[in-house]
Amino acid sequence: MLTMKDIVREGDPVLRQVAEEVSLPLSEDDKATLQKMLEFVINSQDPEIAEKYALRPGVGLAAPQIGISKRMFAVHVTDEQDQLYSMGIINPKIISHSVEETHLENGEGCLSVDRDIPGIVPRYARITVKATTLEEEEVTLRLRGMVAIVFQHELDHLNGIMFYDRIEDFEDKLKKSVPSHLR
Repeated sequence: MLTMKDIVREGDPVLRQVAEEVSLPLSEDDKATLQKMLEFVINSQDPEIAEKYALRPGVGLAAPQIGISKRMFAVHVTDEQDQLYSMGIINPKIISHSVEETHLENGEGCLSVDRDIPGIVPRYARITVKATTLEEEEVTLRLRGMVAIVFQHELDHLNGIMFYDRIEDFEDKLKKSVPSHLR
């Protein structure tokens, strides 16, 4: 079982690397790792388990956040229609997105960031993602709202981007310069 001690914190170089594509079919190691990542986000949202193991609640976890530079992440999040997206995602790519942007009213947080960083994190309001699931099924997901934001946050981790890199006028020693086309 993954716990907070397995989560890599900001400043670790793995969080700034562009993660490698995952070979398919999945190796047993990759499958087990992604399953543990999914279990972590599910457990982190269960008040009893979270308290017992001192887990911070999270809705997503990317492989670089546990020190593995591979293009996979797990999410456990509900959309505005109460549809649950609980899945392991491999080699995701945004194939289209809206011009319209959105953001979380109270900003974003991150399991790899142990401090509160206020600010608006601009995200696409709608995205279409192509990926492979933990069950090795190819999927095309049309996402909007909170789920789209979560996917974009986790995708950023796979590209070495932290959420605060996208906050306009945020200066910090751990923020690297982000090319303007990624903002």
